Amino acid sequence: MTVLKRGMVIDINLSPTQGSETGKVRPCVVVTNDVYNARVPVVQVVPITEWSEKKGRIRTNVELVPSPENMLTKKSVADCLQTRPVDLRFRMVGVRGELTSEDMGKIDDALRIVFSL
Repeated sequence: MTVLKRGMVIDINLSPTQGSETGKVRPCVVVTNDVYNARVPVVQVVPITEWSEKKGRIRTNVELVPSPENMLTKKSVADCLQTRPVDLRFRMVGVRGELTSEDMGKIDDALRIVFSL
């Protein structure tokens, strides 16, 4: 299995879901630390979803622009309110790329808001 690093963009099958949880196969950002990522098959991710003006106004959403590094195909948002653990053995579909340290800093700020850190 690929050892993932914090900040990597990976495709995850988030289905099945319940209620308002984000579903489908979609890109997600790994937010757990690298020591943890190397030791266990369960990591914490932030789902990435298509950008909209409404989603762009939400304080805990981080706007992401496609680049050769992150391999996203369209303008998106990392929805930090939907952070969730995933077992890579069952849910990982593939690896796309990696976010910049600037984007990860914005995600860290949003996670501080979500979790009152």
